[in-house]
Amino acid sequence: MRSPRSADLGVMTTPTQLPVLPTPVTAPPSHTTVAFQAQAAIAFALSLGFMTVGILYLPVDTWQRAFLVLGTLFSISSCFTLAKVVRDAQEQKSFVSRIDEARREKLMAEHDPYRPA
Repeated sequence: MRSPRSADLGVMTTPTQLPVLPTPVTAPPSHTTVAFQAQAAIAFALSLGFMTVGILYLPVDTWQRAFLVLGTLFSISSCFTLAKVVRDAQEQKSFVSRIDEARREKLMAEHDPYRPA
C-alpha cells in the first residue's frame, strides 16, 4: 500500500503509514584488482623461492642454516599476522560506519516534517 507522500519517494508503507525503506544487500567494494593480486602472489613466491635457494647454497653449517630458515618462517608468519590485523581493523571501521549510516537512514525515515508537534 502506498501513501500519496511516499509515492513520489518510491518507498513502501505499512498500514500505519510509516515508510519501510528497502535494505539493499551489496558486497563491499573490492579495492584490489586481479592483476594486483597476481603480482602479490608472484612476488611472494619469488621472494620465498630466492630465500630458500640462498639458504640452501650458503656455505654455512647446518645449525646456522636452520637458524636462517626459522628466521624466514617467523618473518613470513609475522607478515600474515600483520596483514590480518590491518584487514580486521579496516573491516571493523567499515562495519561501524555502516551501522552509523543505518541509524541516520532510520532517523530520516521516521522524521515527518508535516506531522504537527
